[in-house]
Amino acid sequence: MERTLTVVVLLALFALCVWGMYRAWTGRAKKQAASIGELPLVPADCGAQLLEPTTGMYLGSTLAPSWIQRITVGDLGFRATAEMTRFERGILLERDGAGTVWIPQESITAVRTERGHAGKVMTEGGVLVIRWKLPTGTEVDTGFRGDDKTVYPAWTGTQTTQTTKTGDEA
Repeated sequence: MERTLTVVVLLALFALCVWGMYRAWTGRAKKQAASIGELPLVPADCGAQLLEPTTGMYLGSTLAPSWIQRITVGDLGFRATAEMTRFERGILLERDGAGTVWIPQESITAVRTERGHAGKVMTEGGVLVIRWKLPTGTEVDTGFRGDDKTVYPAWTGTQTTQTTKTGDEA
């Protein structure tokens, strides 16, 4: 009898914790709804493709400059495998099991690498972060962890050409 009562109490406590987390998530979404507003729609013509598609993991979007204050409106807060492509008119982020995110070129304020984003901490420069302004004027950071980190310099615009010295130049 005592064991049954303990199990029931623990299950009730667990259910209360899950309910509390759900309430906090939906409460945050209600508070953020006005500042997030409607996301930009993917245009019919994205322009010429500037970078090859990069596969990886969409880590979520956060309110800038906080790397941990995840946006909970819609499905922007959920992680998903994704493919990111750079076009003349913006960045297309196609996520599996979630909506497509279009980041217009004129909204992008910075593309950089970071160590962490949206509660995910990795090695130095392990996350590609795009800072952009929503139509409401709210600045957000969108995090993406690419499968191939060697493409990050092309995304951030920090590609350098390496020159090697030959024996004659030394």
